[in-house]
Amino acid sequence: MESVNTSAGQPSSPDAALRVDKTRVANMDHADAQLAAEFGYKPVLKREFGYFSTFSFAVSISGLFATVMTTMIYPLEAGGSSAVVWCWLISGIGCMCLACSVAELVSALPTAGGLYFTISRLAPQEWVSSICWLDGWLNILGQICGVASSEYGAAQMLLAAVSMARDFDYEITTGTTVGVMAALTITTGLINSLPTSWIEKITKFYVIFHVLILVSCSIALLVKTENKHDATYVFTHVESTSGWHPLGFSFLFGFLSVSWCMTDYDASSHLAEEIKSPELMAPWAISSAMLFTYLAGFLFNIVLCFCMGDPSAILSSPTQQPVAQLFYNSLGKVGGIFYTVSALLIIKFVTWTALQALARTVFACARDRMLPFSNAWTKISPLTGTPLNAVWISTFFCIAINLIALGSYTAISAVFTLCSIALDWSYCIPVLCKLLFGKFKPGPWHMGRLSPFVNAWACLWTLFVSIIFVLPTARPVTAENMNYACVFLVFVLLFALVYWYISGKKFYRGPVSEAVVDDSLSESNSQVKADKMGTRV
Repeated sequence: MESVNTSAGQPSSPDAALRVDKTRVANMDHADAQLAAEFGYKPVLKREFGYFSTFSFAVSISGLFATVMTTMIYPLEAGGSSAVVWCWLISGIGCMCLACSVAELVSALPTAGGLYFTISRLAPQEWVSSICWLDGWLNILGQICGVASSEYGAAQMLLAAVSMARDFDYEITTGTTVGVMAALTITTGLINSLPTSWIEKITKFYVIFHVLILVSCSIALLVKTENKHDATYVFTHVESTSGWHPLGFSFLFGFLSVSWCMTDYDASSHLAEEIKSPELMAPWAISSAMLFTYLAGFLFNIVLCFCMGDPSAILSSPTQQPVAQLFYNSLGKVGGIFYTVSALLIIKFVTWTALQALARTVFACARDRMLPFSNAWTKISPLTGTPLNAVWISTFFCIAINLIALGSYTAISAVFTLCSIALDWSYCIPVLCKLLFGKFKPGPWHMGRLSPFVNAWACLWTLFVSIIFVLPTARPVTAENMNYACVFLVFVLLFALVYWYISGKKFYRGPVSEAVVDDSLSESNSQVKADKMGTRV
């Protein structure tokens, strides 16, 4: 059997009598048959994920307990207790609209390429290659920043636990944090080098552990904290240390916390070729997991605000983790260490699943010849059935981007910001294509008449918060507190633009499809017919 790659959306020619081998399709399960016949990809990944493990995977991407712990500093500095609570509630609505918009697209076009692939079916053919190129690079950048920022947060948690264990007689330096981050990222790469079946088993355990920790910590804090704030303080107190005026504008920087926690919606879609019935399971997992994160996160933030004591005291903690200090103050040394280590385990689940999604994205984009040395990143290990090269090139860049902390600790916050901006815009681009070009055919999971309104609000909200996120979070602005997110974003987009003119414009035609050629066609005839179609064999 031979395989022919054709650009997606390209009309078939009568001369090209290529057909999918019916016997082979009949022997596939429904999802693999759809992948081969409708989307044109040869199934090479094993479908190991069921409903529960897919839902658990989607929940793990947010890592609610740990990611709130990592990012609570942003709303707390921006506007105090009220910013922590209301920024989550307000921004979460926009995030839910974007999550549901993503779920709708994934249901219609479930492939490992995720939303990057959907553009080939939503945009006019003459624009497909350029739009897919931009979207693919934004998505990869966002996912790298997502894993990198989570690993950096994990390193901070581990060192915070060490500091508490030594009664704060331990100085946490940036160099130490970067070193621990690199070691933790390598362990994430090793976990992702296991067969998919092992990752699926680990994922099943995650959601149970996460919910137990979240509930038990909330109860423990409410019971053990002696001097809790009252409701008036929690919901109305405004206090900013950002230097921005008016104070209401400073309040807006608190949106970063929920935007970073409730993102990477399409991670489940990148596992579409490893999920059973992905047109149903993937969108269901995305929407239900984000709803859980939104509601549980709102309640958990309220609990933290009731129990946090003096916000300036936890913000100046020697652990460099305000919530870890909150745990220590309310629950004592043992309780503080236990829940900080629990948060570390949870955020490691986040990095395991996020790196898995990133590696599948690299695999899919390389399969479409979008990346340098694409052939290397599409190789599937015969031992694990996974794209090991894609896993380790992803691991390398997740470590590399965090090395900027060695030059400027403040600059590391740009990695958190880039994650939200790049990922959310990589989702909004196909959503805009859906709204503008009218080529969308809904899958089994869709929002009906509400769809265009939800889609439009998702894009408008993303534009609004993106403007906020590229602004410096403190004034007066200096080289030390500058928001470098815009600098990094421009650098990556310039690289993508240069590489487009060097290579992409000549060879890249958007997501490709692979059809199985009947054995009766000789190699020479296949080559002639492929040439007539303007394809690559």
